[in-house]
Amino acid sequence: MSRCPICGRTIKWEDLIEQMLILDNFRELLKDKSAFLSALEGFTFKCPECGEEFYGRNLNLREAEKVFDLINEFNGSIDYSNNRVRLKLTNLLALDLMLEEWDKRVKGAR
Repeated sequence: MSRCPICGRTIKWEDLIEQMLILDNFRELLKDKSAFLSALEGFTFKCPECGEEFYGRNLNLREAEKVFDLINEFNGSIDYSNNRVRLKLTNLLALDLMLEEWDKRVKGAR
């Protein structure tokens, strides 16, 4: 899971994406993975724990790619009128990574 590069605490992806909702072209970014990742890398996030700011390039890009996929996979995952992410992205990401790891182990055992 992604951590604040300043204090080291785990940061929920839904909190990070909610911070990005202020971008005027956020809906357009969700149509193109490379544009989304580029915007994420240059975006200045604020840690909800320590309050310090950091750039998105300090986040785990592999996780960011999966978050992009999860947001696009579930219709209505973002409530734009209230600037809220409806999905528990961090939990879904953890589940997705666990299933991937389990799949690797099962395939490796054959």
